[in-house]
Amino acid sequence: MPIGSVREIVNPVPLTELPHAPPSVAGVMDHRGEVVPIVDLRVRFGLPPVPPSRRTKWILIEVEGRSVGLTVDRVTGVFGYTGELRAPPTLGAGDEARGVVGVAAIGGSLVFVLDVGRFDVLTLSLRAEQLLAEAPAAEEVS
Repeated sequence: MPIGSVREIVNPVPLTELPHAPPSVAGVMDHRGEVVPIVDLRVRFGLPPVPPSRRTKWILIEVEGRSVGLTVDRVTGVFGYTGELRAPPTLGAGDEARGVVGVAAIGGSLVFVLDVGRFDVLTLSLRAEQLLAEAPAAEEVS
């Protein structure tokens, strides 16, 4: 994804689950006073789940003024790519096709380049805020 979209890379913290959230939204976190929805990219792209490890990271991105976290298995590096992107494979219509802008060949491997602007993260962020606003307030116990 374009480095300009990345705010920071952080270690995961406990999440608050949201009822009725899309399956790819693992929950929300409080990051410096901001409620940030966390999207599990494995679920988003239909990959099998793996247990979190010490290498699991969250990439906090900014899209249209909203923050969203993306769960990734690991971050291996940040690099620039000046070559031409190949067209992504045809995956089908709808959710399966959105979010991959192209494929780059780097060091003998194929790397999928994500276009966070096509991820519907703004919708996810707004939905997270709506679900939090609708949640019943916790009752105080004295």
